[in-house]
Amino acid sequence: MATITQPRWKRWGKEAIWLLLAGLVISSLLDYWRGPTLPAGAMSAPLTLQDGSTTSLAALSQGKPLLVYYWASWCGVCRFTTPAVEQLWQDGGQVLTVALRSGGDAQLRQGMTRKGLSFPTHNDEQGSLAAQWKIGVTPTFLIVKDGELVSSTTGWSSRWGLQLRLLWADWSR
Repeated sequence: MATITQPRWKRWGKEAIWLLLAGLVISSLLDYWRGPTLPAGAMSAPLTLQDGSTTSLAALSQGKPLLVYYWASWCGVCRFTTPAVEQLWQDGGQVLTVALRSGGDAQLRQGMTRKGLSFPTHNDEQGSLAAQWKIGVTPTFLIVKDGELVSSTTGWSSRWGLQLRLLWADWSR
């Protein structure tokens, strides 16, 4: 009796699918575990931006999803994710960033100018906002729509990944 063996590419394909599913489950569990816990009133709390204007997450997220990007000038992974966020901002995306312990306002502004960054930024110089929101990892990405936290993730993300998250938030809510 002859045994039927699968072609090698089919076996590898199945293994790749299982590996991707396992990665998705692990990634989702890590996002849930690392996810921020925003205190009551966080969405309507005023945030002062680098340009001196004041806004809130609730105001910026009305009708269109908002990407809130928590980063730091000293963060190694942020060096790779920040250009993607800047490009998203340049392409007309709703973006608000929070710089964690990245120096005083003048130092942060100078560093952002040197790197060609123009996205709206709140300077969390002492890390008090991060402590209130229980954000312990940079980079952290929050998707907010109509004043509600839709999703969050931490670590590296591509421009396409961020755009897909924003599209999903817009479509699902």
